[in-house]
Amino acid sequence: MARIVRFHELGGPEVLRVEEYEPAAPGPGEVLVDVAAIGLNRAEASYRRGRYFEQPRVFPASLGYEAAGTVAAVGEGVTGIDPGAAVSVLPSFSMNDYAVYAERTIVPAASLVALPEGFDAAAGAAVWMPYLTAFGGLVDVAGLGAGDPVVITAASSSVGLAAIRVARQVGAVPVALTRTAAKVDAVRAAGAEHVVVTDEVGVTAGIEAAVGAARVVFDPVAGPGVADLAAATAPGGTLVIYGGLSGEPTPFPRSALANGLALRGFLLFEIMGDPARRARALDHITEHVRRGDYPAAIDRTFGLADIVAAHEYLESNRQIGKIVVTVP
Repeated sequence: MARIVRFHELGGPEVLRVEEYEPAAPGPGEVLVDVAAIGLNRAEASYRRGRYFEQPRVFPASLGYEAAGTVAAVGEGVTGIDPGAAVSVLPSFSMNDYAVYAERTIVPAASLVALPEGFDAAAGAAVWMPYLTAFGGLVDVAGLGAGDPVVITAASSSVGLAAIRVARQVGAVPVALTRTAAKVDAVRAAGAEHVVVTDEVGVTAGIEAAVGAARVVFDPVAGPGVADLAAATAPGGTLVIYGGLSGEPTPFPRSALANGLALRGFLLFEIMGDPARRARALDHITEHVRRGDYPAAIDRTFGLADIVAAHEYLESNRQIGKIVVTVP
């Protein structure tokens, strides 16, 4: 038997339960993993609340995209992955089909990569989603390059910090947006060229004072605030919206019409489902992880038994970087 996190109804963190279950044997193309650490993502909180782009099909439902651990067994047709191998699980599947909030779980073999050299399990569970999202949205989709001013909202999140570092590596000029001064030092340490404290100076005025206008905006919040971001985007610029944390409708800004802006939705699965784009992203990230350019930014760890508290903290917006749950 092994422990797994499930929820039997939609709702807040309190609906999460740690239960016992018997993991099945891996089927064709699948791998059984002994999980050592789980990286938490806001997408999982949205899924639990019924606000994600997909809904749980049945209850009880499981959740979790990102983890690290050791291969326990492999299914038919799986090659190049051996029992005992240290691996990271990449977010590349539906949580209706697979989930990693568990001590032992089955995942697609295609979702695994080797644990980076020198990384422990916590780092291996925290590094991939942020940098894959940042590289995919900024470089693959928006074509960010040298000298481009890029505005990064929610800059102290794990993806925000990764986006700052990716922007630096391609020679862009990262402008980090954060609501309060409490997180300024953290985003500067990640490499932000400019930091805008929006509660003090406002979004549009702050961006204009920093760089005049952005060529790219990278935003997980969406909602009405997109209008202010669009107003500070240069003609022909791109707003990449990779989340809907506001929970509100997102209007199409008038300035987008006047200035020829592109509003581009992006989810990580877009590149994970394309072998060539996935390979480019993984090659880039693997190389920069090896060089030490892309660290795993871990804010705090919890135990699996404290999953409710971990999700409460996830939704508090107090964290700087990634929240990791260690197993056992």
